Amino acid sequence: MTDAATANPVHDFISRTVTDNPVVLFMKGVPESPQCGFSGLVVQVLDHLGVDFIGVNVLQDASLRDGIKTFSDWPTIPQLYVKGEFVGGADIVKEMFQSGELKPLLIEQGVLAA
Repeated sequence: MTDAATANPVHDFISRTVTDNPVVLFMKGVPESPQCGFSGLVVQVLDHLGVDFIGVNVLQDASLRDGIKTFSDWPTIPQLYVKGEFVGGADIVKEMFQSGELKPLLIEQGVLAA
C-alpha cells in the first residue's frame, strides 16, 4: 500500500465501516428517513428482505460524500456493501431483487437466514 492510500482518513473510515459491519448502506439520510428516492428504494428492499444493516449518512460530511465515490470507483449514492464487498447502487440492487439474485447472495454471505 502506498503512503497516499494510507493517508486518506475518509477511505480509512469507509474501509473500517465495511469491514466491521456485515451490511452497510452509504446513503443520503438515514434508514428511518432517507433523503432521496434511490436511498429510500434500497432501504425498502433491505427491510423487505429482513436484512440487518447500518446506514451511513453521506450528507453529514462532504468529504465522505466524495470519498465513497472514489473508494468504490462508483459515481452515485446509495452504495451497498455486503461483507466488505461493493454490491452496487439503487439500480443494481433493484435489478438483483427483482431477478431473485439478491436474497441468495445475502444468504450465501451469511447476513440473511435461509
